[in-house]
Amino acid sequence: MTSKTKKIHISGMTCVSCETIIKDELKEIEGIEEIRISHKKKSADIMYSTEKLPFNEIVSKIKKVGYETSLKPIKKGVKKKASMKQWFYSILLVFGIYLIYKFLQWAGLLDWINVDTSNINYGASFIIGIVASLSSCLVVVGAVVISFATKYQAHGNFYNRNLKPHLLFHSGRLAAFFVLGGLLGTIGSVISLSDVFMSWFTIIIALILVWLALNILGFVPSLTTFGLHMPKNNMNFWKKLKNSEHALAPAVLGAFSFFLPCGFTQSMQLFAISSGSFLTGALTLFLFALGTTPILFGLGVTTTKFKNMNTVVLQKTIGIIVLMFAFYTISAGLAISGITLELGKGSVGTVVSEGSIQVINMTVDYSGYTPNTFKIKKNVPVRWVITVDQMSGCTNKIIVPKYNINKPLSLGQNIVEFTPTKSGNIGFSCWMGMVRGKFIIE
Repeated sequence: MTSKTKKIHISGMTCVSCETIIKDELKEIEGIEEIRISHKKKSADIMYSTEKLPFNEIVSKIKKVGYETSLKPIKKGVKKKASMKQWFYSILLVFGIYLIYKFLQWAGLLDWINVDTSNINYGASFIIGIVASLSSCLVVVGAVVISFATKYQAHGNFYNRNLKPHLLFHSGRLAAFFVLGGLLGTIGSVISLSDVFMSWFTIIIALILVWLALNILGFVPSLTTFGLHMPKNNMNFWKKLKNSEHALAPAVLGAFSFFLPCGFTQSMQLFAISSGSFLTGALTLFLFALGTTPILFGLGVTTTKFKNMNTVVLQKTIGIIVLMFAFYTISAGLAISGITLELGKGSVGTVVSEGSIQVINMTVDYSGYTPNTFKIKKNVPVRWVITVDQMSGCTNKIIVPKYNINKPLSLGQNIVEFTPTKSGNIGFSCWMGMVRGKFIIE
């Protein structure tokens, strides 16, 4: 029988990974010979040899991995717009998440990892993981987890059939993110990134996240619209593992997810490189992966369609959180270059005169710098006594770009000396710009 071709329209695709996921599913349908999918055109050309296109089976397969399809073009307006009430609930949910986070911080429940919770690499990485597991990572990894859950053959009791494969998957995922995150941090220590590079680097990442947030909120198209995506060959190894029945396949599959094209994952990988530390890079990626685990694990065990969690309110909540994180990251990038934005009220420290020298004292701990604002006099030498009680991967170095100060810190007392020559505000921060303060020079 001569082959026929039929165009179908698919909504929900964002990148080449989506194309691969759908193509893998449709290849299993008897009679389909070739599939050409374009996430940009939101369509697929199906070549089949049967008398009639098995459209109902195609719909079922595509729906199973979280997409929608139709024989007619899907209007862009099909996507529901958020009402004022839904926006209100989204903002309320963001505020609720913030209150829960502050409560955990106040109760000391975040201290178990001994980190500065204002440090993006640690305190925020877990939260970013949760956010990612409800957005782009869910689209990329979650859909494949669903596919893996339906294809991987396991026998025995409920635990062996339903829980064990996913426990192995996430064990492999967490181990890989820890080891490879540490490797990226080690690489960063060798290439020695300059403060200027770090400043621009951080701002560029932040701008990408702004776009990602606006895309989640429905205001701009996906970056893949402009041709920015991972190569399709990146999915070949994944496809082989996904169909494997080997006992260790789930763990290897989980480890390989480190290389899947998720904007959040790649941003955290870049931060790991910039840390220049094995431990910082390892913990950053591990905590990020840990944040993605609850949703992905539940998704795999129950084989729930990820689109069912993508309610309007939840989607807007995710977008707002990402946008807040992006603007905070922009302020961090500016801080590295010496430009400090006022994001909160600082504590003003005391300046003591000892002869012809101004002496200021500052403490560093997991909560940041205390105090973080000093009023000092122009043309009078300053002795800056920095007492480090607790130190994280971010606060192990302090920088004052205006005066070319780049001082590694150690536990105990550290001395920095300089002479302010011009009036105005001069910013200082940790080397990643996350913890900051300023000098008011009079």
